[in-house]
Amino acid sequence: MKKIRPLYDRVVVQRLEEDEKTAGGIVIPTTAKEKAQIGKVLAVGSGRVMADGKVLPLAVKVGDKVFFAKFAGTDAGDDMLVIREEDILGIVE
Repeated sequence: MKKIRPLYDRVVVQRLEEDEKTAGGIVIPTTAKEKAQIGKVLAVGSGRVMADGKVLPLAVKVGDKVFFAKFAGTDAGDDMLVIREEDILGIVE
């Protein structure tokens, strides 16, 4: 596994596996499955740099389970993505 330390308002997220069956018990083949939009935060940057030079801390922290935009981020291998905080749509509780 690679060690990535994100900069500024970026977050490293590892995609979580989705169920391979529907609620009705139908098995979804690997070729038909879409990539998960839920993941676990592995690392966070220092925060967003504002116009006045101040750093605004991120709203997410390591260990949070988050829901992110479908086409967000850059693939970092091993089901990991580097995404901006603005691409995170919410924290899953």
